[in-house]
Amino acid sequence: MFDRFNQWRTDLGLPHPGTVENLQKEVKATHLTNYMFDGARADLTKSLSANPLFQVTHSFALGSQTMPSSYNFGAVFANQEVFLQGGVDHEGNVNARYNQGWSEKNVSKVQAQFSSQTSQNMIQMEHEYQGQDFSLNAKAINPWPTDMTGIFVGSYLQSFTKNIALGFETLFQRPSPDTSELTTSYLAKYTSTNKNCIATAQIQAAGVLQATYWQKLSDKVEVAADLQLLATPARRDALATLGAKYDLRLSTFRAQVDSTGKVSALLEQRFAPAFAFLVSGEIDHFKNAAKVGVGVMIESPSLTPEEMGAPPQI
Repeated sequence: MFDRFNQWRTDLGLPHPGTVENLQKEVKATHLTNYMFDGARADLTKSLSANPLFQVTHSFALGSQTMPSSYNFGAVFANQEVFLQGGVDHEGNVNARYNQGWSEKNVSKVQAQFSSQTSQNMIQMEHEYQGQDFSLNAKAINPWPTDMTGIFVGSYLQSFTKNIALGFETLFQRPSPDTSELTTSYLAKYTSTNKNCIATAQIQAAGVLQATYWQKLSDKVEVAADLQLLATPARRDALATLGAKYDLRLSTFRAQVDSTGKVSALLEQRFAPAFAFLVSGEIDHFKNAAKVGVGVMIESPSLTPEEMGAPPQI
């Protein structure tokens, strides 16, 4: 019976829906939320090996209006089954990440953060299973097995047609043995047949709705929209964000505007495979404020030009 059911699902030919964690991946890659910075920054990377991948990075940041000046040393090691990433900053704060691929469908992940401030210490354990037409994820954040305190999250995303996937994410918080809270959010995802258009929606029981739309207009141009609505008896609010990304041969330009009056842009210009220059800016019209950032990314490889993907020097 189980084999017949699996054969029936295989015959439907439903695609893999992706994961809940990456539900809005395309929108986040288009918008500036994860890329915007102010002040000055520099990232110096040294590649020590290509297979397996091994590289170290020195990151400097200063002059920001929102973040203190900082230095961070990081290292990355990766092969077909293992991904290791770690970093330490000038204050001694340590972060680490470990991914272990047991098979093409099973991946275990561990993230940790250690700081002199005990309230900022964190460890997260996660396991992900990706089936042919579904994805399943379970994670635990700061779990304590003796009294079962911590934060526990489970999510499931299932393709129902070739274009539509539905799922849910359940969050169970237990900060103390006497206190607990359970919430569930519901997810929907639409993907066009040519995968050039993706729309998502997420509804939480607390009265929060997030809807996103992403479209690839051409090989070089992508646009994205994000709408967040909050409707509770005590508060009603909304935030709309529109963004676009334009890929040129050696540069990437991102622009974004939101309903709070903020207009921002970021240009990443790559002058050579190992050198890139970044400039960013943001204007808040309602607060009459502005921020500007400049940065460089320099890679000092020990690889040959062919391994870097650049034409060899003659």
